[in-house]
This record gives sequence, C-alpha cells and structure tokens, in this order.
Amino acid sequence: MRKKKLAIFYAVLAAALYAVNIPFSKLLMLHISPTMMASFLYLGAGLGLFLLGAFFKLAGKGDKTEHLTKKELPYALAMVLLDIAAPILLMFGLRICTSANVSLINNFEIVATSLIALFVFKEVISKKLWLAIALVTLAGIILTFEGKEAFDFNIGSLFVFGACVCWGLENNCTRKISHKSSVEIVVIKGTFSGLGSLAVALLLQESFPEAVWILVALVLGFVSYGLSIHFYINAQKELGAAKTSAYYAVAPFLGVTFGMLFLGERPQIPFYFALAVMLFASLLMICDSLGYSLFPSLKKK
Repeated sequence: MRKKKLAIFYAVLAAALYAVNIPFSKLLMLHISPTMMASFLYLGAGLGLFLLGAFFKLAGKGDKTEHLTKKELPYALAMVLLDIAAPILLMFGLRICTSANVSLINNFEIVATSLIALFVFKEVISKKLWLAIALVTLAGIILTFEGKEAFDFNIGSLFVFGACVCWGLENNCTRKISHKSSVEIVVIKGTFSGLGSLAVALLLQESFPEAVWILVALVLGFVSYGLSIHFYINAQKELGAAKTSAYYAVAPFLGVTFGMLFLGERPQIPFYFALAVMLFASLLMICDSLGYSLFPSLKKK
C-alpha cells in the first residue's frame, strides 16, 4: 500500500512538473523557433538527469535498478522516435494556440494511452478507471465551451492532438521498460530525441537563438521533461501505463493555472464546472489505485 501511495505521489508530481512546460515554452518561443525549442527541452532533460545521476553515484546513492539490454532495444528506439515527433508537434501547436487551449487538449493523451494500453498491449483497465477516463473526457468537452479564445479548433489544435497520440504510444513503450533504470531511460530519451529534433531544426534551417535563451530552455527541459519523466516512469512501475497516464488529468488544470499566473489568461465559468468533474475523476483514480470504495456502506449491502 505504501508503494502505491508513493507511486500516486510520483504521478501527480510528474504532472505538476510537466504543466510548467506549457506557459513557459509559450513565452520562450518569442525567442526560440518551435523545433529548436523541442530540441533544447529534451537535451535539457537528458543532460540534467545525466548530471543528477552522476551526482548521486558519487554520493553513493546511485540508481541500483537494471540497465537496458538488447531485448528492450525496439521499445527504446520507438520511444526515441516518438519523442522526436511529439514535442515538435506540440511546439508548433503551442505557437498557434493559446497555452490554455494546449493544456486542455493535452487531456487526449490520457485517452490515447489507455486505448493503446488496452487494445495493443492488453493492459487490464477497471470499470472505475474507465469511468474516470470518461469524466476526464467530459471535463475536456465542458472546457470547449470556455470561449473562442480558449478553444478555437484550428490547425494548431490538430498538431497538439498528433502530439498526444505520439505520447500515448510512447507511454506504453516506456511502460515495457519501466522496470529498468529510470535515469538511464530519461538520459537516452532526452539525448537522442533532442539530437533528432536538432537535426530536424537544422534541416528546416531554423537559426540558433542567443545563448541565454538556450540555457533557460535547457533548465526548463530538465524540470518539465527530465524530472517529470523520471517520476512518471517510477509511477508506472507500480500503477501501469493507463493508470499513471490518468493521473496526468491534473496537468491541464495546472497548465491553465500557470497560464493565469504567468500569461494573464483568465478561465471562464465552465472551467470551474470542469474542475469539479476532474476532481471527482481524480478521486476515482486514487480509490482504484489503492483498492478503496467511494461508498463502502453501499458495497456491504
């Protein structure tokens, strides 16, 4: 039970760290092109986790889990390729849409992850979790009535939906190797996905930004991608791909909150109805993870 509670904490923490990415990336893209931005975010994740791993190793607290082998190579390769495509699509979508729009559409990653986990990887999904996923979807529908500024279905939205599908498949690939070293996985994801995105940026003839903006993007990548993925993988070990992804339901709301704080965006009344639905969905997911019943007295009858 303690492991599950810790896994839930990791999943929510991963979502919170990732939510920081949306509004700050929106601001940074005033100085950095989209594909370059995706590259620096992942390179920051890989470099940051490499340095963090080295520090803990020197302190005698290194990662003692197994390292990746040739058996996991297909999943690792798929993970890298999908992590090249997803952030590039996200950054292009973020360049066109508001950060609130992108934060809300990111809910689709939960649905994509769960459906792929069910139909491709045969992961068992409980009725309670399906209800939570349905509520997440309902919350997203409610939020489409936020107003034109918050949800304007355009080509930018399609880019974000594409990123969600890529990450849904990538989440399931990562799940297959989540029993291995999370630090090693993030270093591989960050380094090779970042270099891949950089190659794409150079092919698109995007120019390098000033050094100060590169540094800021690397730090953001370390926090919102590196640490987030690290905690996400540790949550997956106990909860599975679908359930861990479901806890990411809090990320869009945190993203909107950060957008309010840093970009001056203000949600309208539907946001608060959706928040209530999302809170109930989160409660369902917690109960499902821990084996609790929301209505134990009814269950006894």
